[in-house]
Amino acid sequence: MPESVSILGATGALGFGLAVRLGRAGTPIVIGSRDAERAAQAAERAKAAVPEGSFEGLENPAAAQRSEVVILSVPFRNQSENLTNLKPVLREGQLLIDATVPLAAAVSGKATRMLGVWQGSAAQQAEEMVPDGVRVVSALHTVSAAVLADLDHALDEDVLVCGNRKADKQVAIELIERIDGLRCVDCGPLENSRTTESLTALLIGINVRYKTHAGIKITGV
Repeated sequence: MPESVSILGATGALGFGLAVRLGRAGTPIVIGSRDAERAAQAAERAKAAVPEGSFEGLENPAAAQRSEVVILSVPFRNQSENLTNLKPVLREGQLLIDATVPLAAAVSGKATRMLGVWQGSAAQQAEEMVPDGVRVVSALHTVSAAVLADLDHALDEDVLVCGNRKADKQVAIELIERIDGLRCVDCGPLENSRTTESLTALLIGINVRYKTHAGIKITGV
C-alpha cells in the first residue's frame, strides 16, 4: 500500500469524494489542481470533513511528484492538457489510475453519449501520453461522485479495473478496497476500458430516469 496517494483533479466532485473516503481510511492524500490556491482550499475542506485524515494541497506537477500512485480524475476535455503538462514530472515506476470518461458533454453534447477516442478509450490515450515506464490502470468510472463525497452514505458496489499488468491492477485494487463498501473486479486488459468507461454514460441515464445514484454489482464472482 503506498504511503500517500496523489489525486489530480480532487477539487472536482469525484476526486474530492475519493480524497475524503481514502483519507478516512488512513491514506495520506495529496490533492492536486491546476491552481495551487484551489488545491489548498480543497485540502482544508477535506480536513474539515475528516479531521483525523492527512491532506495536503499542491499544484498538479508538485502533487504528481509526491506519490508512487497518482489518480487522474479530471473531465475528458482536460485529460490531454494535464498529461502533457505532467510529462516532465511523471517518472518510471509510477502507477497512474485513470478515471477519465470521454462523455459527449466535454464538447457540449449529451452526458449520456460517448465521444470516439482514436486510441480506443481515455485510458488508452493516457497510456500513449505518459512517459515510458509509467503504468496505467483504468478504474472508478461507475462510482457516483455525490455518493462518495457523502460520508454518511454506506457504499455497496463494485469497481471495474482494467490494466495490462496484473501487479499494477493489484496495487489499484488494494488501494480502492480500502474504501468500505467498494469491491474491485479485474476486467482484463486496458483495451477493455472502452467498455467500462461507457458504463458511466449508461448510469447517468439510469440516474436521471430513476432519480438515484446507481452503481454496478457483478454477480457470481
